[in-house]
Amino acid sequence: MRRRDTITACLAAALLTAGCAAPGTPPGAPATVTVTASGPAGPDPDPPVESTPERAPSTAELITVPDVAGMNHQKAQDTMQAAGLFNLREVDGTGQGRMLVWDRNWVQVGQDPPAGTRVPPGTVVTLTAVKYTD
Repeated sequence: MRRRDTITACLAAALLTAGCAAPGTPPGAPATVTVTASGPAGPDPDPPVESTPERAPSTAELITVPDVAGMNHQKAQDTMQAAGLFNLREVDGTGQGRMLVWDRNWVQVGQDPPAGTRVPPGTVVTLTAVKYTD
C-alpha cells in the first residue's frame, strides 16, 4: 500500500472511532467519511512501471527447431537445449498421461513446432514420446 493511502486509511479510522459525525447526524448513526486524494505526500515509493513496447524478434534472434524424430527422449532434450530451446513440454504419445520419468526409456514420435521451424527463444516446444515397450 502506498504511504498516502496508509495515512488516509489511518485518518479515516481515527475519525470513525472517535465518534465524529457530520453536523445534523443523529447520535449513534454510522459516520460517513469522504476521502479525497490531493497531491503526493512525498516521493512515491511505488512509481509506475514503464513498459517497453513488444517487438518482433529479428531473424538473427530466431532459432531453427531441430529434428528429433526417432531419437531417444533424453537425446532429444539435449538436442533442443543445445539449439537454445529450454522451454520443453513432455507428452505421453499413447494418450495415457504418463509422466516421462526415466527419459532414456522413451523414444520421440512427434514434436511441435515441427522441425525446421524458426522460433524465438523461450518458445514452448512439445516433445511427444512413447515407451520403447509400447
